[in-house]
Order: sequence, then C-alpha cells, then structure tokens
Amino acid sequence: MARDGIVLLKNTDGALPLNKPKSVAVIGSDSIVAPKGANACVDRGCNDGTLAVGWGSGAVNFPYLVAPLDAIKAQAQKDGTTVTTSSTDNAQQGASAAQNADYAIVCINSDAGEGYITVEGNAGDRKNLDPWHNGNDLVKAVAAVNKKTIVVIHSVGPLILEPYIDNPNVVAVVWAGLPGQESGNGLADILYGVASPSGKLPYTIAKQATDYGTSIASGQEDSTWDLFVDYRRFDKNDITPRFEFGFGLSYTNFTYADLTVTGTPTSGPATGAKAPGGPADLFETVATVTAKITNSGGVAGAEVPQLYLGYPASAGTPPKQLRGFNKLKLEAGASGTAKFELRRRDLSVWQNGKWVVPSGEFEVFVGASSRDVRLTGKITV
Repeated sequence: MARDGIVLLKNTDGALPLNKPKSVAVIGSDSIVAPKGANACVDRGCNDGTLAVGWGSGAVNFPYLVAPLDAIKAQAQKDGTTVTTSSTDNAQQGASAAQNADYAIVCINSDAGEGYITVEGNAGDRKNLDPWHNGNDLVKAVAAVNKKTIVVIHSVGPLILEPYIDNPNVVAVVWAGLPGQESGNGLADILYGVASPSGKLPYTIAKQATDYGTSIASGQEDSTWDLFVDYRRFDKNDITPRFEFGFGLSYTNFTYADLTVTGTPTSGPATGAKAPGGPADLFETVATVTAKITNSGGVAGAEVPQLYLGYPASAGTPPKQLRGFNKLKLEAGASGTAKFELRRRDLSVWQNGKWVVPSGEFEVFVGASSRDVRLTGKITV
C-alpha cells in the first residue's frame, strides 16, 4: 500500500528509476526515524523525523517504522553505492552532503491533525501550503549544487511546489503521501524500479494558494456551499493547475481505445421503495462504459483510467465530475478492459428534495487524469 500510493509528479529524461548509481546523498530530517522514537509523542503529536501518519485521536503506535534512509541504505549495500547523509534540515549541511553525489534525494514533509493538539504552531490544520522546517530552502540549496536532485514529499495534502518545480536540477519529484510503517520500503521500490509508480493525485496541486478560491487560515467557516471544489473549480474557472486531480506518471506508457457506452437511462426523479440513502432504484445500474487500455511501454505497470461525466447545461453542475475509476495491472504489451457501471445516482442532481436525472446530453470522458482526457462519448437521456 505504501508503494502503490506513491504518485510520481516529475521525472525528467527518465531520471528514475535509479540503476546502481555510484553515490547518493540522502538529506533531510524526513529521511530518518525521529531520534526520540517513532512513538515518542502522544497521538503522534509532533513532526520529528519522517512523516508516516498525521496526528490525532485516530493515530496508533507504530509496531515498527522503516524510514527512507533505512531502505535506501539497504539497497545501496546490494548495489555497491556510497551513501552520504545529512539528517537535519540545515540547508548548508544538506548542500555539503549533496555536492559530490551522483544523485541527491531530499526528503521534506508537511503535517496536520486534530485541533486538540498544536504542533509547531499548527493547531490541527496547517497554517499554509508550504513544507515544514524550511523545506523549500533545503531543496533549493541542494539543487544549487547537485544536477540530479530528487525530491521526496510526505504530506497530508497539497503543497505549493513553485519555488523549485521548474528547476532543471530537480529531475524528479516523488509524492509519497502518508505511507505508514513500510514507508521506506515502499519508496525504495519506486526509486529503484522494483515497481512502476501507479498512484494518482486525489487532489489538485495549484500554482498558488489563491487558486483554490478559499482561505485555508481564515479561522471562519464559509456558509456558502457548492460543488465547485478542487478540480471542479479549476475547470469552471479555466485555471491551469501545476498538477491536476488524478495526475500520476509511470515508468511505462498506456494507450486508450474502443470506448463503448450502453444503456438508456430515463429522466425524472428516482422512485421505488425507500432504502438507506434514497429510493431503491437510485442505485440500479442504468449505463455501462468500457474502454480498452494497453500497456504500450516496455515494463509492467498499472494504470488508473478515470471516468468523468459532464451533465446537461440545464443542471448547472461542474464541467466534469468523477464517476468511476479502475486499476488495471498490465504486463508490457498487454491490454485490459476498464469497465464503469453508472448508477442512476451517478447521473442525478438534487432538486427540490429529490434525486432527479436531468434530460439532455451527458458527456462521457475517460482519461488518465481530470485534464488528460483520452476518449469521449455521450449518453442521451
């Protein structure tokens, strides 16, 4: 799970996977287990060492925790790779460790949790969308002396990556999320190509915080609610994200073909016997979409094709909304079928206290992300 949740955001000229480099530098406090121990803080209410879970009443003790440095050292020993380290977030020390290495791996993070614990001035929610412990400065200092800098990010949610994302010396960015106890082993599998990355972003990474259309640190609850959140807002307002919802690179390539759409949904409100969540027929399959996915690259991998729907204009809904996804594991050259079963609920909008399927034309989008649409079709109601 730690490995499959990793999203590869940048990989210039196939910098990853690593292939027995002569030397690597591993930099940042996020690369090691906290010096006082993985379970030193009650309910994980601190951010010392590598970040593997957030904090709060749902946090549990680690039975063990494999940090990135642990796993990289184990692989380096097999490969005969020299490892230099700087296990603090001091930019000068990090640059010193990185300057003579073939590759520099910089680990940074951003934590959050429940509001009954305040960590480094963050009362539950984060104060901003920057990495903690001056992570941006650490990355920039390392990239200034090493032309093959790889950034590994453990984060509870989006960060603004603009300070370094276009830096040509930052050749790869690995979004490792909150991986849990097998953190380092999952990361090493991706860094060294034991598996091709297959994770997809579950949120949009913006170019600037204001693109999200709300203040994350206002301290006040906004009483206005609508569907235009995350990628749906970006689509509506034609805002270009840095990395869109559903984005994720691979070490192989996938092609999409042969879209089919079957079923003839009827318009109007849902009816039938009452059931949990609404009338029973709300959850009946009314249309099916399929697509052929082929691994057209050179290594085995997994793709996550996504289905989005665009409702009739009369519905007043976002340009497209996620309504399904599959994960297909494919050997090089192999093909599989992505199948999406649409329930009546998936085509409905809430009107006057009822779920209603609007009449008109629904647009069908199947692709590799919310912005990378490969196939299109229609459902007429």
